Amino acid sequence: MVARITTPKSLHKALNYNEQKVQHGTALCIGENGFLLSVNQMNFYDKKQLFENRNNLNERATTKTIHVSLNFSNSEDYNANFLMQIAEDYMSRIGFGQQPYLVYHHFDAGHPHIHILSTTIRSDGTRINTHNIGRNQSEIARKVIEEKYGLIKAENQSLVSAKMITPFDLKKVAYGRSETRRGIANVLHAVLGTYNYTSLPELNAILKQFNVIADRGAEDGFIYSKRGLLYKVLDSNGNKIGVPIKASNIAGSPTLDNLEKRYEKNIGLRDPLREKLKAKIDVVLLQYPKTMSELSTMLLKQNVVVVARQNAEGKMYGITFVDNQNRSVFNGSEIGRQYSVAGLLKQIDTNHQRRPHMNDEAGTGFIEFNGLSTLAELMKPENEFNPIPYQLKKRKKKRKI
Repeated sequence: MVARITTPKSLHKALNYNEQKVQHGTALCIGENGFLLSVNQMNFYDKKQLFENRNNLNERATTKTIHVSLNFSNSEDYNANFLMQIAEDYMSRIGFGQQPYLVYHHFDAGHPHIHILSTTIRSDGTRINTHNIGRNQSEIARKVIEEKYGLIKAENQSLVSAKMITPFDLKKVAYGRSETRRGIANVLHAVLGTYNYTSLPELNAILKQFNVIADRGAEDGFIYSKRGLLYKVLDSNGNKIGVPIKASNIAGSPTLDNLEKRYEKNIGLRDPLREKLKAKIDVVLLQYPKTMSELSTMLLKQNVVVVARQNAEGKMYGITFVDNQNRSVFNGSEIGRQYSVAGLLKQIDTNHQRRPHMNDEAGTGFIEFNGLSTLAELMKPENEFNPIPYQLKKRKKKRKI
């Protein structure tokens, strides 16, 4: 189970986000806590009113809303009662068991997940401290609940995290604008907050895996000049098809301005991700790939997708790596000079010269490396090593007769 906690400034937007999902048939409000009426007896304004009444008890607090998502492996399929039980257990363990909250079961991603909306203001007007709640209380609660209910652990879930995102169903394009918008929104919801990217080309390297692309239009065009952004569906050949959707018309408003805020936030989180990706590439290079194509195939087994950047003439001028396991994307030159196109080609050429050449016709079980027998090397006597420099050695005195 993967748990994520946010503290949105707007209660209205957070509630509206979940309620719109219900209206579109991609979510269901499965339960409540601390409300006088059941979820089936309340409309949007009833739910909002209770939260606002509680929040008004504390005028000084700036953060009054908490929004939790609990994400499960796509191999786990639970009914509403079981999900509600997990939600109640989790909220109790992070200190929100006595708070009013709503639980929504979302169906709009490639993995099952629930959203929990609550308030940080207690009935006496005091505020629950949420500082480091994700790192502390939530992590402890997650691990206990995983063991208690036999859930797939978050550490194991990360190994198949890329599979949680469902590529856009190209058949849905025929259904028109609403289905296209919904399908694109599903992909964006799964990608934007979970991957580390710092530019639109980097984001598109991720999105193209799921048949979606973000497009600013021609540089001399109206959309580009107004900093507009369109999201489009791609067919299996990478061609744009269907009805383009404005970023402002998609839930969460993934506009260029909002994406740029995400770029800035992601920059400070890149170093550990870069090192993890670098280690994967280094391991593959030690397997002596003979071509860039072979390198790409080997990296794919490590859940890393290689994207070649080409100019109009089809010449490759750059390379991008999408690490779907650790949810990050880097241009080769950003990892290091030796991971650029030129650097990798040089390493591949060098490694090819060093590549072990099999020569074991006699069946000895030993191979030759560039003509030198490993058996012969092993049978050589070791050179004597004396740590005392020659100049410091004491000369033996001749004994007088």
